[in-house]
Amino acid sequence: MYIQRILRRILTLLAVIWAAATLNFFLPQLAPKNPITEKLTQLAETSGISGNQIAVLTEAFNERFGLDQPLWKRYFDYLHDIATFDFGYSISSYPTRVGDLIGGALPWTLGLMITTTLVSFAIGTLVGAYAAWRRDSLLMQAVSSVLMVFSAIPFYLIGLVLIYFLAAKGGWFPISGGYSLFSIPGWNWSFALEVLHHSLLPALSIAIASIGIWAIGMRGMMVTVQGEDYMVFAKAKGLKPRRVFLRYGVRNAVLPQVTTLALFFGQVVTGAVLVEIVFGYPGMGNLLLESITLFDYPTIYGIVFILIVTIALSMLLVDLIYPLIDPRVRA
Repeated sequence: MYIQRILRRILTLLAVIWAAATLNFFLPQLAPKNPITEKLTQLAETSGISGNQIAVLTEAFNERFGLDQPLWKRYFDYLHDIATFDFGYSISSYPTRVGDLIGGALPWTLGLMITTTLVSFAIGTLVGAYAAWRRDSLLMQAVSSVLMVFSAIPFYLIGLVLIYFLAAKGGWFPISGGYSLFSIPGWNWSFALEVLHHSLLPALSIAIASIGIWAIGMRGMMVTVQGEDYMVFAKAKGLKPRRVFLRYGVRNAVLPQVTTLALFFGQVVTGAVLVEIVFGYPGMGNLLLESITLFDYPTIYGIVFILIVTIALSMLLVDLIYPLIDPRVRA
């Protein structure tokens, strides 16, 4: 029975990926502009290419990228590409392959987003749970108010404030970039420390806002479980307050947080787009924005498809681990 349930969920997963990937293909096609023409027009403004040459080059590149084919054929070629995770060449960065662009940007975003998501989840969940547990504490009431304020502020606005005070005024951190312009990337401690130094402000701007979001969600769930029968029974048995708090309160209240965490993990591959733009961080969010601006279909397809797969796999993983967290789900 359990194996049949897993197989059913896997089939549902594949259907969701196919449906989302289909939308991923057709939505960019609704744009009225030709990506090849847009790219060549930009080049013509700086290189002096004539209109006739643009027409000839447009025809040649349309054939090269398959844009001269019927839509149905392009769709089946696209399905073949995503099945093999080969998205071909980037239009805006030709002859660079999409896989190379994603491979260069993905580690930056994963390192930043996974770290900030886990740290903010852990801190925010515990602070929110304790704020609900000790509602009579003036300190926790003040902390809850501060977290609520920060949760309403977008990441990039916090980033701008941090840049002004800690980078521009204080000079303690670099203003932008993933590393110094004069540094040579490599697997060594000096470069790793430099990357860490450049990532602290973007990470701090994301964490400050995210901690408030996690804390408010956990606080609301913790308030609802405090009136449950099992909480009253645990207190009546004379269990230690710490055990009641962690084993009975936090364990049951954290379940919706885990689902939200899975969605967050599914979206880490795209990064915090505006944060990466504000800090000039070389991640996936920046790459996605540039691709959309330049109508770079292959790169858009590649990034969004990876996002689709990660979100779908994250939700499948939550379905599989939920019975381990909450034994009631097994029934």
